[in-house]
Amino acid sequence: MGEQDSGRVAMISGANRGIGNAVARRLHQEGYRLSLGVRRPSAFTDRAGLDGAAAVEIVAYEAAEPADAQKWVDATLARFGRIDVLVNNAGIHRNVTLESGSEEELDELLAINVKAPFRLIRAALPHLKAAGSGRVVNVSSMSGKRVRNLAVGYQMSKAAMVTLAHAVRRAGWDSGVRAVAVCPGYVRTDMAGGPTAPPRDQMTDPDELAALIAQVVGLSNTASVAELLVNCQYEHML
Repeated sequence: MGEQDSGRVAMISGANRGIGNAVARRLHQEGYRLSLGVRRPSAFTDRAGLDGAAAVEIVAYEAAEPADAQKWVDATLARFGRIDVLVNNAGIHRNVTLESGSEEELDELLAINVKAPFRLIRAALPHLKAAGSGRVVNVSSMSGKRVRNLAVGYQMSKAAMVTLAHAVRRAGWDSGVRAVAVCPGYVRTDMAGGPTAPPRDQMTDPDELAALIAQVVGLSNTASVAELLVNCQYEHML
């Protein structure tokens, strides 16, 4: 069996660190072939079985560049011939509130956290449909489900990612495409922190979150999870 017809293929954005890297390592362990979208492939230094692995393609992907979505999809198809899973993980945080933060920062949040996943889904959807059991994972946040602080720009962008996951379910359902919005609280990554954050040893382990994501994308078409809320703290609203 050739490389283009052996095993499921997952595209993962922001796979160089944090949640994205944990998901990539987990899916690699489970036999997926990987197409990893990172801003600077030359700076990809993960050595946990990904960098240089035969079943891993590392592609230059800049979320802010509209043309890069189709380029990445095309590169994945050229290497592997199919797309089974798309993990929209790349994202940014800017402290935009109703009283502070610039219009430019808000535009950046929406460009990276909303428009970039939208473009990737649009480019990959025909191939996810063709797979018959395509999966889309939007790594959102608990901030997309409730409001605890004043960072409304980030909250808006993450709420939009939840909506986008539901839109994928609607558009691709009859072709076997399933989508999940993953909404974690504090995860022990470089982005986690702030005055209200718990101690790092009390945050969710990214490897544990990756294991949950792998389990969800591995479910059959008759066991679809629409939203996956994972928290390290008790919240009475959720």
